[in-house]
Amino acid sequence: MKVTFLGVTTLLIDDGETAVMTDGFFSRPGFFHTVRSKIEPDVGRISASLARAGVTKLAAVIPVHSHYDHALDAPIVAQRTGALLVGSPSTANIGRGYGLAEDRIKVVVAPHTMSFGRIGVWFVHAVHSPHALYPGSILAPLTPPARVSEYLEGECFSLFFECAGRTVLVHASAGFIPGALAGRHADVVYLGVATLGNLGGSYRDEYWHEVVEATGARRVYPVHWDDFWRPLDQPLQPEPRFIDDFDAAMRFLTERGHGSGVEVRMPQAWVATDPFDE
Repeated sequence: MKVTFLGVTTLLIDDGETAVMTDGFFSRPGFFHTVRSKIEPDVGRISASLARAGVTKLAAVIPVHSHYDHALDAPIVAQRTGALLVGSPSTANIGRGYGLAEDRIKVVVAPHTMSFGRIGVWFVHAVHSPHALYPGSILAPLTPPARVSEYLEGECFSLFFECAGRTVLVHASAGFIPGALAGRHADVVYLGVATLGNLGGSYRDEYWHEVVEATGARRVYPVHWDDFWRPLDQPLQPEPRFIDDFDAAMRFLTERGHGSGVEVRMPQAWVATDPFDE
């Protein structure tokens, strides 16, 4: 299994025969455009990003929830790669609003399992990080352009990807449900850290315990740390300080990882990586 980090929590997971993608968010409209105007997928940016990542075919694209920084582009990615759009009822309504055929949409309610070739996926109900904007569900087809506030959260998922006896957990948002991941093993966690730097020390401790310690993971890759208002043809940078204290989050992860014997590695964008390498 190779995993390629493509910003925010977009991950390309490829076993050499089958490839799936989380989110597929590439448009990344700028800050002022996002807050002042309606937004829509940027087909040029999507096409360029898929080409740069070497993606021509996907079995599935799976948004972890339906906020725009996860689901805005997913139906376009599905259309261009032949993928099945897999997600919550809210994600399905984004696909319908974009004109994606019903047989290309799979609605999932956790807990749920699916297989794509040799890659198994287990969907676990999750929660967003605290103080998230735009809760609720998208109840009708959503057609772009639309306000960012119309991309309601829907159901959140934690996703376990298993192949050849090794398991990757994609836990995209810095929220947790106590005990939800207990008893399910992951070798590696792609751990959402957005807003974690602004949350208290006791909360960070609980988050680490409920996601990393509960699954027995020995390696953590932080994700959802980059400024998603910057286009992907520019180097990734942390979220602005008014959004999050990235340095505080990384200090916590580094110190906690060192004390727990868990390796914390920053993912390198655009590089296909063996997440289990020694």
